[in-house]
Amino acid sequence: MHQLKNDRFLRALRRQPVDRTPVWIMRQAGRYLPEYREVRKQAGSFMGLCTNPELACEVTLQPLRRFPLDAAILFSDILTIPDAMGLGLHFVEGEGPKFSRPVRSAAEIEALPRLDPNESLAYVMDAVALIRKNLEGAVPLIGFSGSPWTLATYMVEGGSSKSYGRVKGLLYDQPRAAHTLLGKLADAVTDYLNAQIAAGAQAVQVFDSWGGVLSPETFREFSLQYMQRIVDGLHAGPDGEEIPVVLFSKGCNGHLEALAATGCQALGVDWTISLTEARGRVGDRVALQGNLDPAVLLASPEVIREQAAATLASFGHGEGHVFNLGHGITPEVKPEHLGELVRAIQDLSPAYHES
Repeated sequence: MHQLKNDRFLRALRRQPVDRTPVWIMRQAGRYLPEYREVRKQAGSFMGLCTNPELACEVTLQPLRRFPLDAAILFSDILTIPDAMGLGLHFVEGEGPKFSRPVRSAAEIEALPRLDPNESLAYVMDAVALIRKNLEGAVPLIGFSGSPWTLATYMVEGGSSKSYGRVKGLLYDQPRAAHTLLGKLADAVTDYLNAQIAAGAQAVQVFDSWGGVLSPETFREFSLQYMQRIVDGLHAGPDGEEIPVVLFSKGCNGHLEALAATGCQALGVDWTISLTEARGRVGDRVALQGNLDPAVLLASPEVIREQAAATLASFGHGEGHVFNLGHGITPEVKPEHLGELVRAIQDLSPAYHES
């Protein structure tokens, strides 16, 4: 493997000194880039793109050719695990992901198979290995998965939802079945992330996109404890190095301390809390990643620069900040606006790292 030329991202996750705040962007490989849309057309479908290692590698690298970002993130989808379990994943234009065979009964949950990710999700590991090779040590590669709770919401609802009535009905009415499902998913995510690490991922992120729809008690019981199991079950890298874990639990600002206590290295933070408050609450237990409102990128370059400055100031001096958005970049953002943001971080952040 190539020696890493830029390790700012990994150093920041470990709260080690850096010369400037590293920056990467959730969904940085995506529809806001015309070159992505070209490759997506070539692939024929979104899952066609995800399951083709060469094309997944190409779109992973595209944003790095445009912007001096400090990390690459594997191009894939959070629903690869339920797809591999045989639920019939497909995408409906304007509606997003759908499952032909959702799981709604204890019997359907019991019947879900234990996956070997190196077999049923081999295309992901092939993509990780290919991306890592093609990066040639330029920046670290991030692997990822959805959280057990987030995967369960799609698997039970059969797709996206506004009320989460079916999956919440399951956890209140049939808690044992819900725990069986979440336990199977925690095992699957752990195996999946460990396979990504073995293939070359140098950090991993767990996306708990729907943790914020749960009450405090149900979040702890049905989301947090399963993310804890994943953090506990992750392996070191092939050379024995610790692989940093980022937990991103959207809408879960009430749980920052509990999330920090899992043993993860960093917390992703959405834009509904100031980094000043988040840092005050978790102290130096974890690094923080975030948390600019993605909608800022729809504003003028001057406003983007002002808001970037405000976000850096909100975290303040010292180590342990990875600059990112508070959620994914949206398709209507102009690429040059992201370029403006990345330039602003490069220009303004060194002042926060001078001793």
